Amino acid sequence: MKNYYSRLFVAAVLSGATTLAFAQKKVDSAAYYNQVKTYVNPVLPGDHPDPTLLKVGNDFYHCGSSFHFTPYLPIYHSKDLVHWEVISRVVMPENAAQVTDSPSKGIWQGAITYFYGSYWIYFSSNGQWFSKASSPKGPWSKPVKVETNPTTGSLGYDNSIFVDDDGKPYMVIKNGQKVNRLQELGKDGQLTSSVINLDWINAKLQYSWAEGPVMSKRNGIYYYFPAGDVSGGQYVLKATALTADSTKWTRLGNFFKPITDPKATFRVPNHIAAPLKLADGTWWTIAQSYQKLGSDDWSGMGRQTGLYPITWDGDRPWGMAPVSTPIDRPNLPQSGILWRSVSSDYFNSSELGMHWHFLSRKANASYSLTARKGWIRLTPDKERTHVMQKETDHYYTAVTKVDMNATDSLAKAGIYLTSGNQRVFVQLYSGMHQGNKQIVFKLDTAMRHVPNTFGNVVWLKVQRKAHELTAYCSGDGKKWVVVGKPISSVSLDKTQPGYNSWVGTSVGLFAEGKPADFDFFICKDGFTELPAQGYSNYFGVATLANKENAVTNTSNYGGWFMISGVDLGDVQGAAKVEVLASSAKAGKLQIWLDDLKEGKLIASVPVSKNDNWKGFTAALKGVKGHHDVFVKFPANAKGAINVKSIRFIK
Repeated sequence: MKNYYSRLFVAAVLSGATTLAFAQKKVDSAAYYNQVKTYVNPVLPGDHPDPTLLKVGNDFYHCGSSFHFTPYLPIYHSKDLVHWEVISRVVMPENAAQVTDSPSKGIWQGAITYFYGSYWIYFSSNGQWFSKASSPKGPWSKPVKVETNPTTGSLGYDNSIFVDDDGKPYMVIKNGQKVNRLQELGKDGQLTSSVINLDWINAKLQYSWAEGPVMSKRNGIYYYFPAGDVSGGQYVLKATALTADSTKWTRLGNFFKPITDPKATFRVPNHIAAPLKLADGTWWTIAQSYQKLGSDDWSGMGRQTGLYPITWDGDRPWGMAPVSTPIDRPNLPQSGILWRSVSSDYFNSSELGMHWHFLSRKANASYSLTARKGWIRLTPDKERTHVMQKETDHYYTAVTKVDMNATDSLAKAGIYLTSGNQRVFVQLYSGMHQGNKQIVFKLDTAMRHVPNTFGNVVWLKVQRKAHELTAYCSGDGKKWVVVGKPISSVSLDKTQPGYNSWVGTSVGLFAEGKPADFDFFICKDGFTELPAQGYSNYFGVATLANKENAVTNTSNYGGWFMISGVDLGDVQGAAKVEVLASSAKAGKLQIWLDDLKEGKLIASVPVSKNDNWKGFTAALKGVKGHHDVFVKFPANAKGAINVKSIRFIK
């Protein structure tokens, strides 16, 4: 990445769609079209605020603020900095008496680090606390409070840990707007020695809050990175020694380059993780940002985390500005981990998957995986109960099968989406309405309903196409009935007061009034139309607004796009794949699972010349499971084939 910013991005216009392309040297490299050498941000889509990053050996770990979502502080693991999976949760509800359990509260800034032979997590929740473990997979110790001493003062929140070259760890302390300090940690995890006072950094509110500070070191130079505030601004200072003397530090200004890509959907990031160096000499960081381009506002999804390369101008670091185009991925081996997305669950395990969370400590005890084998039972008390995941996509279909006998208007069970502050929510449920058993679909004042002619066991489905939600119900999962016209989700997705309590949208299951059983939760359903424009990664393709948002390739080398986290069933699987396409030239579209090199080619779909949208199919050999699905265009057919959607058939 040494010469990343010297590469030329040029504008190219294709069938009314404008896209930023790589310099000619890169465009002419067939390797980028035949394997996945790039990524598109965010690598941690959805609500992943205040990220911290740790490298130990060949493994990377991430943790951040979990707020009121419990179990608290999920630990993410990666091998390549692009693909991430949840491997543990640090603070269990029974060990969280100190946590204020409501939106915008909970736990802030889970700073993961490694020193003195152990893994440590430092976090703030009515004081500073730490847990430790011999492995990031846990088990993690019961939280221990960090005690202050006469030289420390209040410890505030959003602190991080810096480990110097000699192995000494320091807490990077931030309290309020004007307190920024460093203090060494002992082998017991507690503060020791004296404070290095850096209060001068923001004495005149130069950086608004100077919050979420992190530190790193390169060539004997210390770098201090404060964020301006929670929603924007990231800065950097440097010094040749850890000193309180302000004259020994140099303010370098903004850390990130200014945004120049007019199609970039993310704001300038902040709250970066401490930058780290890879074996090939490149430097990287992860950072949070809200997503919005013009009136297309996705701020409601929360602060999403992207991966950003760092270049150096002598001793001056620069973070890459957000772009809409692919970025060269780190020179690291493939991990086998899928792209981060909402996970399906068939509830066949005795333990709930790490990807699930609850909206309160109390709700954590409101479910059972043993009351009915292969199902999850949600048992509300006087309030609604949920089991949720962080929403990660703009295009997906969520499906469940629920068993509940609604006998009054209080009993409801089905699919649920909620904003971070839980004031805006979507419900598709089986219940009673106007004295009759109904399937009800509602958001704010919008309500749709149809009679429940299926009985106690009902299939429910919510299809999201950007800011439009459509609901369906069924008695067998084959024949579906639409529950009224679509509902706009703009009120859920847009910027909300107090930045949505600083927390993003969740999706999952709910029950209220009485217990309900759920056979599975599927997302994203591969047997429902998957719009091509809903891709998470791509190279050499463009979305064409004048072709109903179809996707086409922009080079004679081909091009590809990837739809993440597609569910193809746990038993029966898919027998066919269908691509909805129009074409000015005959060719074959390849369908790959999980990767273009290390993955599996499952079909070559022949597409004939046609002016209208037509479904083209190819047979499969019982493909099942949860996969990232790649669609690869043929060579020598630039802009000839337009793909509108892909669908698998049982």
